[in-house]
Amino acid sequence: MIIRPYQESDWIELWPIIERVFREGETYAFSPDITEQEAHKAWIELPMKTWVVVGVDNQLLGTYYIKANQLELGSHVCNCGYIVSESARGKGLATSMCEHSQTLAKELEFRAMQYNLVVSTNKGAIRLWEKLGFLIVGNLPKAFKSKKAGYVDAFIMYKVLVTR
Repeated sequence: MIIRPYQESDWIELWPIIERVFREGETYAFSPDITEQEAHKAWIELPMKTWVVVGVDNQLLGTYYIKANQLELGSHVCNCGYIVSESARGKGLATSMCEHSQTLAKELEFRAMQYNLVVSTNKGAIRLWEKLGFLIVGNLPKAFKSKKAGYVDAFIMYKVLVTR
């Protein structure tokens, strides 16, 4: 497995991976009815950088983006989003992408990383982010409308990357 920068030729294989997660309506606040063009803008065009995980057979297995969490005076904190294809889950890809993104964030001179809306029902992600040093710094009561569970809490998770 390698993690490499996204190339526009990846989109044809990446869109079905992203689409499945967005349509599920369980982990991202994007509309389950998002169009391909809207998803491309959100995942590829707006972020600072987008990366993909490629398996030994050159198959795309996952992706993440990195961007400033806020403008100007909050731009020293980054935000990332991660998606692992259904067939590659449970193999450590999210861990690898998160570790890669933290290294990249430091190279890009971000001082911290923040996840704005970690859905409380996404127990695996919460466990992983905590294992990798992220703290729950805020609870947003009933802030996410899950397709399966209705209104559920969401967490803000944060990790300081640079202490100087």
